[in-house]
Amino acid sequence: MTIHIDALTLDVIIGLLDFERDRPQTVIVDLTVDYAYSEDAFIDYGDMVILLHNDLKSKRYILLEDALLGLKDILYAAYPHMQTLSIKISKPDIIAECSVALSETWHF
Repeated sequence: MTIHIDALTLDVIIGLLDFERDRPQTVIVDLTVDYAYSEDAFIDYGDMVILLHNDLKSKRYILLEDALLGLKDILYAAYPHMQTLSIKISKPDIIAECSVALSETWHF
């Protein structure tokens, strides 16, 4: 099975620049998870969204790279039966002319 969480939009403190540390900015998280489904080993995508939300709100990451790795760690701890995890974090408002994003894919 594959779970897709698209365009999870949050206002969080994330970034290196002074103004990014002072006030929340919008980030967009896109996530894809492949896993072997069974009745005993399903993934509750609602709980997954709560994990993402809580981590990004509380950790106040400086680098997007650290945010990606942090999200991977908490999701894998909660769902060790994931086979593949892809996360993309976008900052749509950091540069006026474009959206900036980082992504990574892990195979477990």
